[in-house]
Amino acid sequence: MKNIKLLTTLVLTIAVFYGLNTKLGAVPPIGKFLNPANGVWQNETNDVIDGTIAINGLNATVTVHYDEQLIPHIFAENETDLYRAQGYITAKHRLWQMEFQTHAAAGRLSEILGEVAVNYDREERRRGMVYGAEQALLKMMDDPQTSRFLEAYSDGVNNYINSLDESDLPVEYKLLDYKPELWTVKKTALLLMYMTKMLASRNHDLEYTNILRKFGKERFDFLYPDFYEVNDPIIPKETDWSFIDTEITETPQSELPLDSISQTITKTHPDNGSNNWAISGSKSVTGNPILANDPHLGLKLPSVWFVMQLSTPNHKTMGATLPGALGVIIGFNEHIAWGETNATRDVMDWYKIEFKDSKRTHYKHDNQWKPTTVRMESIKVKGQEAILDSVIYTHHGPVTYDHNFKSDNAKSGYAMTWVGHIGGNNQKPFLDLNKAKNYDDYLNAIKHFSAPAQNFVFASTEGDIALWIQGLLPNKWKGQGKFLMDGSNPEHDWQSFIPQEYNAHTKNPERGFVSSANQHPVDESYPFYVFNDGYETYRNRVINDFFRSKDKFSVEDFKALQNNNFNLKASELLPYIFKTMDASSLTSEEQLMYDQIKSWDFYSEVDDLAPSIWMTWWHKLYKLTWDEFEVEDEALSTPFTFQTIDMLTNHPEDEFMDIVSTEDKETAEDLFLITFKETVKELQQWKSEHGDFTYGDYKAAFVGHLLQALPAFSRFNIPIGGDRNTVNAAAKNHGPSWRMIVELSTPPKALGIYPGGQSGNPGSKYYDNMIDDWAAGRYYTLNFMMNVNPEDSMSTQTLIPSNQ
Repeated sequence: MKNIKLLTTLVLTIAVFYGLNTKLGAVPPIGKFLNPANGVWQNETNDVIDGTIAINGLNATVTVHYDEQLIPHIFAENETDLYRAQGYITAKHRLWQMEFQTHAAAGRLSEILGEVAVNYDREERRRGMVYGAEQALLKMMDDPQTSRFLEAYSDGVNNYINSLDESDLPVEYKLLDYKPELWTVKKTALLLMYMTKMLASRNHDLEYTNILRKFGKERFDFLYPDFYEVNDPIIPKETDWSFIDTEITETPQSELPLDSISQTITKTHPDNGSNNWAISGSKSVTGNPILANDPHLGLKLPSVWFVMQLSTPNHKTMGATLPGALGVIIGFNEHIAWGETNATRDVMDWYKIEFKDSKRTHYKHDNQWKPTTVRMESIKVKGQEAILDSVIYTHHGPVTYDHNFKSDNAKSGYAMTWVGHIGGNNQKPFLDLNKAKNYDDYLNAIKHFSAPAQNFVFASTEGDIALWIQGLLPNKWKGQGKFLMDGSNPEHDWQSFIPQEYNAHTKNPERGFVSSANQHPVDESYPFYVFNDGYETYRNRVINDFFRSKDKFSVEDFKALQNNNFNLKASELLPYIFKTMDASSLTSEEQLMYDQIKSWDFYSEVDDLAPSIWMTWWHKLYKLTWDEFEVEDEALSTPFTFQTIDMLTNHPEDEFMDIVSTEDKETAEDLFLITFKETVKELQQWKSEHGDFTYGDYKAAFVGHLLQALPAFSRFNIPIGGDRNTVNAAAKNHGPSWRMIVELSTPPKALGIYPGGQSGNPGSKYYDNMIDDWAAGRYYTLNFMMNVNPEDSMSTQTLIPSNQ
């Protein structure tokens, strides 16, 4: 009996030891994770921001001052050392995030997460993400200066990686039980490709093809117009385009394929966008131009942005950087300030490919059978054998859909043509912007930027303001890219690109301000075809009306505008509903809620009930209006918000108002009442479980960790107003990812904040310390240090050449 107990104890001990030190499926080896010497406890430490560190490859000493927000201010003697130090410091605070995002871009998450990520990885491989990064890298390495700085940055990252013991690894490596790879310049190209995808146009070509076939061209044109009735474009309407003398591509006399596509790959977030604006000195209370920018992205921890100052004896620049990329992306220097919003231009099209036979070695184009190429994608899966996926490439690009992926025809497929695959040195424009001193420098910096197309706003201490819509933009025939095109017809190929000097732009407009909020870039007088793929229609009008409202504006006005929660969308629809909806059948509870929203001032503030009613009501109304689009085995994309409201208010008896599942003939008025009653029922249920549905509580905004909002590393129930259509575009988990305001005094004065913190370590007090101030609409002064020995640094770290 004694021996049996001893044997049982031994077996249990071995089993526990094995379980604690072995990864079982998605669960990390718990013993290793909790090891006091090397495990998670070692991440409960303060960020080391002082002392002297030897760095391989430095030519001279680099000084790094940290301010009270843990923002590093790097002072180097030359640019090569500057970017080597930027790589080291960025990796020190954001290593896991940098690498995880490049794994995501490359379709390599299965190596870390296992089979749960296989479909995501296949999509990224078939999207041609690595191919696009490789093409971009060729262009970047062809420029001696860019390649030198990329190598220096990479060396800096690797200096930090090589300094790490197992106990020093960021907690996510321990949680997922893997170790970082050495950084390469290709990873920077992948990071830039990751952003190119994130900010790509919505590309509904395949869905629109289904809609065209299902409803006909007349109905399609009605639902998806090229221009809305209300259009306050980025470039002022009075702009004279007579200087443009390039031939516009003619529309071919040929038919489009009307294939039926059952499902499509994952789209980027539809709300990825931004606001930016600048006013001239004539509209500023101080006489200095003022510029603002707030990019709207998914709210993540660690944050997408990392704020830095980068200085050499020849230039000083400060602002938001992208961990993994060089230089400042949105920021300012001693002479200029700049920022970007997403231009949402249609630079991704789809082509039907006809293969010669099931071997797919040749495809039809221009009455010839041309050879295909194949990329054999090996997707490594943690704990399993690798998955092989052969992706066919034509001159159009990767055949994303074929009989191996989301299609079933062995002799045809659908290929993606994307500017992101062409490749471009999209690192150099930002390196040059960091050093720019005037408008000409700004223009020379951005003119080679190819993708994703951006609205680059500009202001300078010389008094100039400007905005260029910059990217490599196809010169399309009218309607090209709306639908699936014939990959065998050369007339359907992109024939040329719009010459850079003819990209839409404005400098020092008479109105005294420039702005963009992802709205239509131009009016109908612009000669090149611009496809309306869902341009924003509300934020831009609030912004432009604001700057038309008075003669002079201050930094305080800019802060108020960035945090403006006025809901123009609701203000344009609800009065019509109140006038037309028959409320006689409302119960007492329904009438009470109806009275609450009728008294709303249309500001989506956290303590109000009405914004919760509006948000719920609108979601239900929108969905019921387009119930015809809820079909299986057919990919469809519902019309955009502005056109939906136009339908409800100007075409209330249109056939689309009729509910598919009933025998009655409904109108918009019926939809209003039905969805309002459903709204009351849902909110009453919520109230019984949670208490009052005040907007802050009901929206429950959060900033989630990159690992599927891992609760322990995320922040929940953040009290912030606004929604996707307000200037303060703060939705549940999406919104202003960086707010910046710069007054172009000498030297410039700047404010900035973002929903996160500088540290990527969840155990650091700087991990999420900015979130509460961000939600409250507060800002931090960006301490633009003018010399290497400032009096107000919190701590100083010195990087020295390793041979000293």
